[in-house]
Amino acid sequence: MAPPTLAALRALGWLDKVGVVEIDPDVSDTASSQETYRLPPEALANCVIVGGKREGVERFAAAVVLFTTRADVNGVVRRLLDVRKASFLPMDRAVELTGMEHGGINPIGLPDSWPVMVDRRVTESEVVLIGSGIRRAKLLLPGNLLAQLPRTETIDRLGISVANRSQNSPSTAARSDP
Repeated sequence: MAPPTLAALRALGWLDKVGVVEIDPDVSDTASSQETYRLPPEALANCVIVGGKREGVERFAAAVVLFTTRADVNGVVRRLLDVRKASFLPMDRAVELTGMEHGGINPIGLPDSWPVMVDRRVTESEVVLIGSGIRRAKLLLPGNLLAQLPRTETIDRLGISVANRSQNSPSTAARSDP
């Protein structure tokens, strides 16, 4: 896993609560993982990094939603960040700021000042699969563990349901797994 993720898991005392599974890095985005490994979509979570500005100051946050949903960036996230407009961070910027690889970004080990927003449905999942900070592995953990991260807020309807989520849609994969 990525160094920031491992350091955070150690600091939280969670190493024995989280499983790590190796995957093919070519299928690390959630849609490809779901299709390749035939995983139940409701057990997969995505972490997206979003940002916006207020009075010239950039604000960043992580939003964690189930694969069957997409983060309500222009509604819920924008209001909670208290910015005029929120948007997904460009991939290279998200990678630079998190110290994690594209396709593996997760909320464990993010910068201390960033809020983490977790959709309530994620916290109610018995087990979720989420990035490990690197493309060649995923974390397997109880969903309610994510609600216990520092600076985390559990939010109803952070994720907007996606009726017919296509695993092969590039726009869906790009929007849901930076």
